[in-house]
Amino acid sequence: MTERVEGLFDDLLQRCTFPEAEPEPGQPDRVEQIVCGVSGGPDSMAMMVLARAAGLEVLAVHVDHGLRDGSSDEAAIVAAAAARFGAAFEARTATIPPGPNLEARARIARHDVLGDQALLGHTADDQAETVLLHLMRGTGPEGLAAMSTVRHPILHLRRAETEEVCRRVGIEPVRDPSNVDRQFRRNRVRGDLLPMLDAIAERDVVPLLARTAELQRDAIAVLDALAVDIDPTDVRVLREQPVGLARHVLRSWWRRETASSYAPPSSAIDRMLSVALGGATSADVIDGWRIARRAGRLRLVPPGDRPLAASG
Repeated sequence: MTERVEGLFDDLLQRCTFPEAEPEPGQPDRVEQIVCGVSGGPDSMAMMVLARAAGLEVLAVHVDHGLRDGSSDEAAIVAAAAARFGAAFEARTATIPPGPNLEARARIARHDVLGDQALLGHTADDQAETVLLHLMRGTGPEGLAAMSTVRHPILHLRRAETEEVCRRVGIEPVRDPSNVDRQFRRNRVRGDLLPMLDAIAERDVVPLLARTAELQRDAIAVLDALAVDIDPTDVRVLREQPVGLARHVLRSWWRRETASSYAPPSSAIDRMLSVALGGATSADVIDGWRIARRAGRLRLVPPGDRPLAASG
C-alpha cells in the first residue's frame, strides 16, 4: 500500500522549489512524471518523499557506479522506499571513464545517465561546500554561483532537515562510506574546513555561503542580459566590451561549445581573453581544448584537432 505523506512536511515544502505538477500532454487527468536521482542517502531519499508530499508523480532513478562492494544492493533499498511512497523506480548503471579526479568523473557519469532534466538532492550544506571548493580552484562568477534551484529543489534545506525527514517517515537511508573518506577534498571541506570557519566566525557560515551564491547568480543574470547580442567569436566586438563582460561572454561561449556543465577556472578564461585581446594568437584552455584567432575571429579547437594557422 502506498503511504500518504501529503500535509506532513508543509513547513519544509515552503522552502523547496519543486516544479508545478503539470498534466501529461493529451492526458489532462494524469500528472506528468518528474525524474529524481535517488542514491539512497538521506538527502535524495528526503527529496523523493518531499516530491511525493508535493503531489508530484516521481520516477526515482538509482545509478550504480560499481565503485564499491554491495553498491548494487542499494538499488533494492531505493526501490522499496519508492514503492512505499508511490514513486516509480528504475535502476541504471554508469561507466566511469579513466582519468584523474575520481569524484568528478563519477559525478559526471551519473549526471549523464540521469539526463539533464533529473532533479538532484543537494542541500544548503552542499552549496556551501561547493562554493568553497570552487574558490580553491580559482573560480570565476559562475563557480561562486554554484548550484541553482532549477535542478536542486531542496537547496534551501539543511542536511539535518533531510535526516529528520527520513527519521519521521521511518526510512533508514544508505550510508555511503566514501562520504567520510578524507582522500576526497569535499569531505575535508565538510569535516575540517567548515567547522573551522564556524569557529572563527563564531556562527554557522553555511547560510552566508549559500547567500553569496544566490547574490552571484543574480549578478550573472544581469551579465546574461547584457551579453545576449554579443558575438563571442568577433574579436573587434569583444575588444569594445568592458573586461568583465568580455570574460562572461567567453565563459558562456565555452560552456555552449563544449556542452560542459561547469565553467573553466578563471585562469583558463584569462588565456581565452589574452587571445581575444591580441596578446596571443592561440592558447590552451583546459581539458585539451584550445582557442585560436584567425582574421579577427575566434574558434575553439576540440582535443585532438590541430588549429589553423592563427593571425589577426
